[in-house]
Amino acid sequence: MIKCIAIDDEPLALKKLETYIKKIPYLDLVASCHNAIEAKQVVDTQLVEAIFLDINMPDLNGIDFAKSVEQGHSKGPVMVFTTAYSEYAIEGYKANAVGYLLKPYSFDEFEAAAQKVKDICEIRQQAMTDVTTQSDEDGIIFVKSDYKIVRIGIENINYIEAMSEYLRIYCDDRPKPVVVLLSMKKIEESLPENTFMRIHRSFIINLKKISEVKKNHVVLEGDVSLPIGDNYKEAFMNYLSSKILSK
Repeated sequence: MIKCIAIDDEPLALKKLETYIKKIPYLDLVASCHNAIEAKQVVDTQLVEAIFLDINMPDLNGIDFAKSVEQGHSKGPVMVFTTAYSEYAIEGYKANAVGYLLKPYSFDEFEAAAQKVKDICEIRQQAMTDVTTQSDEDGIIFVKSDYKIVRIGIENINYIEAMSEYLRIYCDDRPKPVVVLLSMKKIEESLPENTFMRIHRSFIINLKKISEVKKNHVVLEGDVSLPIGDNYKEAFMNYLSSKILSK
């Protein structure tokens, strides 16, 4: 599934974009935005692979928004512009758009643009190696995030959260989590088992970051409280018991 957002300041036009995107089986609409400022917040906080956006919008137009997104990414999200003004077509392609839909556009036209998006996303994916995570004996892992390979020090990982087929890796030396297309099983295999433990179907924690354990929750450094799942409780409590000092 290709994670995408729709942007248009006209409610009816935005609704049309939403409807068309939801008809394409390989597109996953993660957000609908009424302006580029709102969309920038989405792009800054989660993985977005494709953007369908209007050009003529207040405050920040689609062209400038596209350029700002590209500046923050080695390979930015794939862009498809929509507009009622044909004179914007050249500017749209200058901003590396893969498609340009002139309003009112049909579903067939939208589907053709979506296919271009799919083709480019597949090419990008194929250009990346099949091995998504590599670790070494120096306490480092490398993960692919936002079309880049990111170096993460294992000791800096606080916890890992699963969200569908993606993971969020929270580190104490990064202001935002690193979002990766990876399974919990794969990353578990890449982390030292004496330091990391899965406490819930959605969470792996760094055992060295535990501050407290309250009822069915683990509190990590930074006052992050995470639930302990029933299927993982016994293993976690056994670990905890082995560390508790007693007479």
